[in-house]
Amino acid sequence: MNSVYILSKNFPKDELFGLVNQMRRAAISIPSNIAEGCGRRTVKDTLQFLHIARGSLYELETQFYIALDQNYINDDDFKSIQLQTVLCKKLISGFITYYKKLENDK
Repeated sequence: MNSVYILSKNFPKDELFGLVNQMRRAAISIPSNIAEGCGRRTVKDTLQFLHIARGSLYELETQFYIALDQNYINDDDFKSIQLQTVLCKKLISGFITYYKKLENDK
């Protein structure tokens, strides 16, 4: 999430309420939904919030592709973000797999 704030500081000012805002909201949504899901009492609720978190991650990834296309970030920054994104996808998918197993073991 810190990377999103650092990189988006250099975006054009006219993107402040557009792409920058969307990226920051998506970045905040990921850990927030994971936390909320883990705080729920049922596996079903937890899974729902984990899926929302994963959706926000895909949204953020798409927004970084747009930022790259617009030359708001360079290739090296994009590659770094992609590595972080892949890792987060694996972690969230692992959580989802774990909770689905819990749900099926009932």
